Amino acid sequence: MTKEEFQKLTERVLILDGATGSNLIAAGMPRGVCAEKWILEHEEVLMELQRAYVNAGSQVVLAPTFGGNRTNLTRYGLQDQARELNHRLVDVTKRAVDGKAYVAGDITTGGKILGADAEATYENALENYREQISYLKEAGVDLLIAETMINIDETIAAVEAAGEVCDLPILCSMTVEADGTVFSGGSAREAAMTLQEMGASAVGINCSVGPDQLEAVVSGIKEIATVPVLVKPNAGMPTITEKGEARYSMNAEDFAEHMMKLIERGAGVVGGCCGTTPEFIRALCQRLR
Repeated sequence: MTKEEFQKLTERVLILDGATGSNLIAAGMPRGVCAEKWILEHEEVLMELQRAYVNAGSQVVLAPTFGGNRTNLTRYGLQDQARELNHRLVDVTKRAVDGKAYVAGDITTGGKILGADAEATYENALENYREQISYLKEAGVDLLIAETMINIDETIAAVEAAGEVCDLPILCSMTVEADGTVFSGGSAREAAMTLQEMGASAVGINCSVGPDQLEAVVSGIKEIATVPVLVKPNAGMPTITEKGEARYSMNAEDFAEHMMKLIERGAGVVGGCCGTTPEFIRALCQRLR
């Protein structure tokens, strides 16, 4: 997909998928394991979920490459399998969507704030993203999404790396507090302004809170946005059970109702994060129709 083709797609609201991780945990994935490795050992679990998202109305489905960068894989001793893992994970999603949705290569933070230690440098982040994005390009993704980002400078590195490696659109999504504050400093509005200037094809927010808390944040981003605004929030706020399980406050209808308010405020690329399921995407699509 070219950047021009992506812009054409976003002339109408573009529907992403919902959560992956929380649904895999509900389906039996243990906490603390390498999700990428577990998925490849249980492909059908992911494929069933992604088929359900397509049937619900998702136009873009994220390949489960979220933690597929070298920094994350090193924690599990899998860094030398980075290319193979990214290729295989994209292939699983391609087979699941069967040409009925676009496949996004999903990338995220290395987990450290730049400058926190000698290893957390801009150059290291740039190399980390160059490597993974090159594998995703080889695997044939249609676009890239840098999501749940916690640091503006690191997200800039992801956009720069994408520009060096390929011509694919890259969508950038920060995780923020309800007031729009980025966890490592700055704001979602500031991040959006910088990232679109760097060449991001869409800018916005995901995870952290529910859509009911983001109307002012989305309005603030829309005021300065020259590219589509991406919003992929959680299913409300979670409570943690005695067994350590997260229970989110919103059902599918409530989520869809609040997402429509965000669309009215300017969100143009929308989906769900933690706690959402295909039913949440279906409810949103029904309201849009």
